[in-house]
Amino acid sequence: MKLLFTIHAGEFVVGDFIEENFSGVNLWVPARDTGIDLLVTDSKNRKTVSLQVKFSRDFLPHLSTIFQEPLRACGWWTLNRQKLANSKADYWVFVLVGVKRRSKDFVVIKPSELLARLDSIHGEAKTIQTYLWVTEKKRCWETRNLKRPEQLAVARGQYTNEVRDFLRYLNDWSPVKALNS
Repeated sequence: MKLLFTIHAGEFVVGDFIEENFSGVNLWVPARDTGIDLLVTDSKNRKTVSLQVKFSRDFLPHLSTIFQEPLRACGWWTLNRQKLANSKADYWVFVLVGVKRRSKDFVVIKPSELLARLDSIHGEAKTIQTYLWVTEKKRCWETRNLKRPEQLAVARGQYTNEVRDFLRYLNDWSPVKALNS
């Protein structure tokens, strides 16, 4: 057997959140890297949801002061398109921890939906750079390559773009909730 590994910060934040907010589910950490970071089951271990967790430090402190009040957290991820396309996880969870406000937000999305959205925004590159911003008005946007006026519109709650709007995935823990039904 190989050396025991430890979970990374994002996996800990997600696991802690699930344990605090969903009674009647069991949380499992795989013994080896299979592309699934956490497995959540119902209390009888018959229904499962597998999660791939992606964590980013908060980049909000590095943005202009004009963004400091209206935004909660800003994350940046570099994704391998092939790994996303071939993911065995039911859902990918992007963890956005806001340093300034001590906020925790999660984007919970099926990998196929994520890939389709990112492809329509950025094309079919081998490596995908993506930024997710969460606002104080509890909106979530993919903001990579937006020009300054569009970024300001996001911060002010005036931006619209159906493909870049990730609100429906923001803190949507319905897959885990469904384990108890």
